[in-house]
Amino acid sequence: MLLLGLRVIARNTLTRFVATLRGHKAQAAVKAALDAWYYEVSRAAWKNPADVKSSYTTASILSAERVVFNIKGNDYRLVTAVQYQRQIVYVKWIGSHAEYDKIDAKTVRYGD
Repeated sequence: MLLLGLRVIARNTLTRFVATLRGHKAQAAVKAALDAWYYEVSRAAWKNPADVKSSYTTASILSAERVVFNIKGNDYRLVTAVQYQRQIVYVKWIGSHAEYDKIDAKTVRYGD
C-alpha cells in the first residue's frame, strides 16, 4: 500500500539552504534534521493545526495556516504555510534563529 502524505513545496529550497552552509560545522546536522522533517511531513496527514502540534510539540502555530518548526534543536527555524484541505506544505522561509528574530514570520515569503 502506498502511503500518501503532505506534499512539500519546495524541497529544493531546503536543499539550497543546506548548500549555503557548506564549510560550516553544522551543515551535516542541519541536512539530517531537514531530511528527517521532510520524511515525517511527507508521510503525515494533518487535518488541522492540532494535528501538527501532536506531531511536533515544539512547532509554533502562528495562524490557521502558518507554522514555524524548530530545526536542529531550535538553532534554525523553518516557516511554512499549510493548506490542510489540499495536503500541501509550502516552505516560506528558513534561516538561523537569529535571522528569524529579524523577520515577520506571519508574512514572510520565500525570497524575502
